[in-house]
Formats: sequence, structure tokens, C-alpha cells
Amino acid sequence: MAFLQPQSPRQPVFQAPAIVLWLIGALTAAHGLRMLASDARSQDLVYAYGLVPARYSRAFLESHMADPGTVLERAIPFVSYMGLHSDITHLGINCLWLLAFGPVVARRFGGLLFLVFFIVCGMAGAGAYLAFNWGSAVPVVGASGAISGLMAAAVRMMPGRTAPWMVGAPQQPLMPLFSRQILVFSAVWAVINVLAAMMDLGTDGQRGLIAWQAHLGGFIAGLLLCGPFDLLRPRAVGAPLEN
Repeated sequence: MAFLQPQSPRQPVFQAPAIVLWLIGALTAAHGLRMLASDARSQDLVYAYGLVPARYSRAFLESHMADPGTVLERAIPFVSYMGLHSDITHLGINCLWLLAFGPVVARRFGGLLFLVFFIVCGMAGAGAYLAFNWGSAVPVVGASGAISGLMAAAVRMMPGRTAPWMVGAPQQPLMPLFSRQILVFSAVWAVINVLAAMMDLGTDGQRGLIAWQAHLGGFIAGLLLCGPFDLLRPRAVGAPLEN
């Protein structure tokens, strides 16, 4: 008589929630489509849909006799800049960070709330970059600000007592905003970004490629908005609020 060994259930190759993989796919597709365009057209897309601070400076526009565009045209770059990346290295690094921290947030928030949180953190990063670079004609592109927000939220969802397979689990309370772990991690992240800016580190050896203000803006937004967004996530009937 032959005895059949019980088999463990098959595990998917990617454990990340579908929304994270779809977002990575969308970012990759957007970069691929821009690379198919001519160099001139590709540059036009960067200036049309990247975040160019000069577009919001009346003094710059008047001195260059430039058209500021409609309100919608000036609002779109706050979101569309996240879908543009300078090169494949820039895209790859952002996708790896998204794959590292995105699943934690997506499992807790659910797909739709995760996507809204991602966009809001990215817009906060854009606002921070705009504030520190007012009137600059240099566009900023990339999803780093939004991903920095996911990183901040993921840290708040990972209390030290949580088992690895429970990271981001809805029943786990968020780590307090002013806990020692959060303050230390935030300080380290800020120092890393400031040092990178001082040393002009970039993804491909060029100068000025790291928009550290966008990183910090998105990170702070992630820290502060994680709690309010957590109150909006779907809950089972009768489940308590954990904040």
C-alpha cells in the first residue's frame, strides 16, 4: 500500500498584493512608452507632465513671457510626475522600494485606500519640492516621494513584537507617532537624504538627481496621515478601532 504524503498548499511566486504589482507594472509601462518616443518628444513629456516649479512662479513666467496654462494643466503634474522616471535605474530602484514597503501598507489598507494614500503622499512630496525650489526650471520626476510615504506608514505598522508574517496585519495597533523607534528611524532617514543632497549623489552618477525635499515631504505625510487613513480602512463587523 502506498501512502501519499500531504502536500502544503502552493505558494504564489509573488506574495505582494495585486495592487502593488499593478502599480509597478503601470510605472514600468509609462517609462517604456516614453522611451519609445523620440528624444525631443520624450523631453517634451518631462516638461509637460513632470513637476516644474517655474510653472507656478508668476515672476518667472512674466520674465520669460511664458503661458502658465490652465488650472488643470498646472494641477496634473502634482500626480503625473510620479509616473515619469529619468532612466531604467531610477525606475528599478523605486520599484524595488515599492515592492519592499508597499505590500505592508496594501494588506492593511486594501487596494483602493492604498492607491489614494500613495497619491496623496506623492502630492505632499511635490509640494515640499516646490516650496524649496520655487521658480526653478528643473523638473522633478519619479515616485520616490510617494514611496517614502509608504515607507513611513510601513514602519508604523511594524511594531517590534509583531511576527514577520503578521506585518501590516489589521489587528495590530499602529506604532505611536512619537515612539522612540519612529523618531530614530525618521532622524536616520532625514540625515541620509540631506547627506545625499550635500554629496550630490544620483542614480547614475550625475549631479542633482535626488529630490530629497520630495522624499522628506512624502515621508512626513506618510507618518502623519497613516493614522487618519487607518481609520478609513475596511473592518470586520464589530472589530474595534486600534489607534
